[in-house]
Amino acid sequence: MKHRLLFHILLAGSLILPSCGPKPVQEYRVRTVREFPHDSTSYTQGLFFRDGRLYESTGQWGESSFREVELETGKALSRKDFGKEYFVEGSVMLGDVLYILTWTSHVLFKYDAKTLAYIGAEKYPRQGWGLTTDGTSLIASDGSSNLYYLDPETLATQRKVKVRMNDRPVHYLNELEWIDGKVWANVYLTDNIVVIDPRSGQVEARIDCKGLLPKELREARTDVLNGIAVNDGHIYLTGKYWRRLYEVELEKK
Repeated sequence: MKHRLLFHILLAGSLILPSCGPKPVQEYRVRTVREFPHDSTSYTQGLFFRDGRLYESTGQWGESSFREVELETGKALSRKDFGKEYFVEGSVMLGDVLYILTWTSHVLFKYDAKTLAYIGAEKYPRQGWGLTTDGTSLIASDGSSNLYYLDPETLATQRKVKVRMNDRPVHYLNELEWIDGKVWANVYLTDNIVVIDPRSGQVEARIDCKGLLPKELREARTDVLNGIAVNDGHIYLTGKYWRRLYEVELEKK
């Protein structure tokens, strides 16, 4: 089932459910459509496409980088490395600017989205985790159950949304992606992705990605699922130090 069908299902459900209270959370699993090589030295923190080109930010002290990646081979077509004092996190392009978060340095880097030339660094008020955009605002996570909508010029918080599932907060929101008007978020230390209504913060669907990377492709330092990207309606997932990147479809559980 194509991922876009998910939202038709959710919409149809809204026609028969009462308006009071949150809607039942839809449950999905992933099915692999295609797999691609992924650099197993990449501690994936941010993953996104722009104009059909794949970009990835990677973390860890002394290993952090931002790369344009060739999908078919997993090789870096270009790469910017960061100093050992920075642990890079989520990244996104909005307009003419590439934004890159750092974890605990309270710094957000800006680059020219076309040339990747350095623009500057801005003070960032909280821990940096995931980063995406709705086309107007930056949307950031900090490992809590909050999503922060930020002015891309000033980084001022425009609003804060508490993410809840079945009336309970969802903590450890990590890497983010904006897909079909919803925020998709990895839940750190789990194999789950949650699909969030950006207005209410309610989780509308949970996607079970358990077993996506098979045991035979796991190594001693293979880490958790992290990295969601969309290109022309196709969904791509990977993880920290994973040897594969997957194009996936959703199936109802």
